Amino acid sequence: MTRPLDGITVISLEHAIAAPFCTRQLADLGARVIKVERPGGGDFARAYDERVNGEASHFVWVNRSKESLTLDLKQPAALAVLQELVAGADVLVQNLAPGAAARMGLGAQVLQEKHPALIVCDISGYGEDGPYRDKKAYDLLIQSEAGFLSVTGTPDDPCKSGNSIADIAAGMYAYTGILAALMQRGKTGKGSHIDVSMLESLAEWMGYPMYYAYDGAPPPPRSAASHATIYPYGPFPAGDGGTVMLGLQNEREWRAFCDKVLLRPELATDPRFDSNARRNEHREALRTLIVDTFGALSAAQVLARLDTAQIANARMNDMAGLWAHPQLQARERWRQVGSPAGEIPALLPAGRQSAFDYRMDPVPAVGQHTDAILRSLGRGDDAIAALRAAGAV
Repeated sequence: MTRPLDGITVISLEHAIAAPFCTRQLADLGARVIKVERPGGGDFARAYDERVNGEASHFVWVNRSKESLTLDLKQPAALAVLQELVAGADVLVQNLAPGAAARMGLGAQVLQEKHPALIVCDISGYGEDGPYRDKKAYDLLIQSEAGFLSVTGTPDDPCKSGNSIADIAAGMYAYTGILAALMQRGKTGKGSHIDVSMLESLAEWMGYPMYYAYDGAPPPPRSAASHATIYPYGPFPAGDGGTVMLGLQNEREWRAFCDKVLLRPELATDPRFDSNARRNEHREALRTLIVDTFGALSAAQVLARLDTAQIANARMNDMAGLWAHPQLQARERWRQVGSPAGEIPALLPAGRQSAFDYRMDPVPAVGQHTDAILRSLGRGDDAIAALRAAGAV
């Protein structure tokens, strides 16, 4: 079976999440991804935790289907190996510290003068220029700079996202940018330089709250797990201690909610609640009425009423609930992949494909493919041994 990126080679100077998430998705589509790591410990994300049979949760998520090559790029012999690999590659991805790649002769302009068809993707916190170019950037810091924390949390306390949302956003834009660059190269024969910043990626995802606060208007208030401007829309407790998430989007649903869920049809025309703006204005009074009704029911009974009324709803799952989610199981979204700790479950990439199967190969050990890659470049046993003795690999 042919995959879309079969025959494409990606070299990645990557660590943490943003670049590895980008390149793992390229590997999902069939690309050969050579992950360059430090000799010894490798990508520092390998040591974040030991939750997956001794392996790190972040690492196993974003590094399957790759080859691991260890190189000490401070040594000329190791840098020469990398330059040989780049000469035969289609894409170079890097999220090193600002300016680090350029100092090693791996800047986009230099590389594309040598290799005009090469696609170079740089991922950084703030981009290759501007006053913030050299600032260190971690996920939480970008969540703060992008205004995400200002609209997320409770009225008293801002809250970070429970996942690395800024890294994920940057990784997604790098991934789609590379796909677009490959398509463009197919038309022109020329590579391109992609400059992705975490700030710009997350700022794009902040479009709704930015426009809501357009021209100095007040921003959406922090409203915990409830919607900031639509009500009722959020979590409500049931009588058995469970929590039900529900969302109303229009007046037809509001009338059905009053009639079939609250069993109080007269509330539909109550002047406090007869439009979303008024429900939002009087949300505390309405919440009291809803909680009083739900308090006499189990979570399952509330969900059944909501389903009958065709009101959007969900369980508030924890991670155990997500692992066991019946919809993921019914759609056969789980596969087993290898890792240094043995077989582990992994979700297929989102989106079924009728034309090909996603690649789901093992998570590599540090330097697992170093010897094979060096031999493919013509290095013999003695040369490889010399590189190892010097600590270059």
